Amino acid sequence: MAVAKHFRVTQAFLASVALILVLMCSISGVWAEEEVIKVPAGLPPIEFPEDNPPTAEKIALGKQLYFDKRLSRDNTISCASCHASEKGYSNADQFATGFKGQKGGRNSPTVINAAYNRFHFWDGRAGSLEEQALGPIANPIEMNLTLKEAVDRINAIPGYKKQFQKVFGSDATADTIAKAIATYERTILSGDAPYDRFKAGDKKALSESAQRGMKLFFGKASCSACHAGPNFTDNAFHNIGVGMDAKKPDTGRKAVSKLGGDHGSFKTPTLRDIARSAPYMHDGSMQTLKEVVEHYNKGGVPNEFLDEEIFKLNLSPQEVNDLVTFMKEGLASSKYPEHKAPELPK
Repeated sequence: MAVAKHFRVTQAFLASVALILVLMCSISGVWAEEEVIKVPAGLPPIEFPEDNPPTAEKIALGKQLYFDKRLSRDNTISCASCHASEKGYSNADQFATGFKGQKGGRNSPTVINAAYNRFHFWDGRAGSLEEQALGPIANPIEMNLTLKEAVDRINAIPGYKKQFQKVFGSDATADTIAKAIATYERTILSGDAPYDRFKAGDKKALSESAQRGMKLFFGKASCSACHAGPNFTDNAFHNIGVGMDAKKPDTGRKAVSKLGGDHGSFKTPTLRDIARSAPYMHDGSMQTLKEVVEHYNKGGVPNEFLDEEIFKLNLSPQEVNDLVTFMKEGLASSKYPEHKAPELPK
């Protein structure tokens, strides 16, 4: 009996030690990630894929790939061509220009705070940043390079070959190219805005107009019904009437989900630093935030799939202006991630 009791005590002790070690390792891992990617005030911690934890070396590699035009067939297009830091990580045009001047039918969505997105692309066809990263490379309208060709090109560059060996322990693959780019994209964060400081107690962080606009945003204007949470998006898809009066409306999310109710629905974008990424909407049809607010104010474009959250708001001209002021002033980061192109490997 004494031996059995001693055995049980020893087992319990060892289990406790093991649990403590696991917790220490977990905490250590979180600290390491926080040191690598500093999350601005107002934003939650980033959830990293278990098979793609961040490191400084991986971020640097991903940044080089993000800015490298050699990932396009004719060496003229990079990720940054359509998602430029000086243009709100979009490209300031209605539609982006890709291989041989081709244009798609949708506006370039911002990469800002994409680390928090559950889905990527306007129709949500990619479920992770890793999956999204490879799409434009292989798209014949965008970069027009097969993934095999992309991998071969990267491995033919000595500087890249050395870095991939150091970061991943092997030559580049489509999977590791995607992981590197995705890890870098998770550093493109916008937070610590006047709104965040106001919520934290600094009542002088927002002008009177912006404060009125904030009340409208969360109240009468019902913006927060979809633009919710710290990243100002519900990560869902909505038909807000944009483009539904076209001869052949874009079916949006329906093409992915195959659900009739998703006809004309598109992903809710973040509103963080929204003033930088004009034009707006999935079709780039609106040049200013005032146009966007006026669209909602009139109740969108009526159609049988219009979301129930869309209705006439009856905002006065002053209220429209206050709402715009809140988005422009209140959601502009004091530490905007205006990244510059790095030196590329040779």
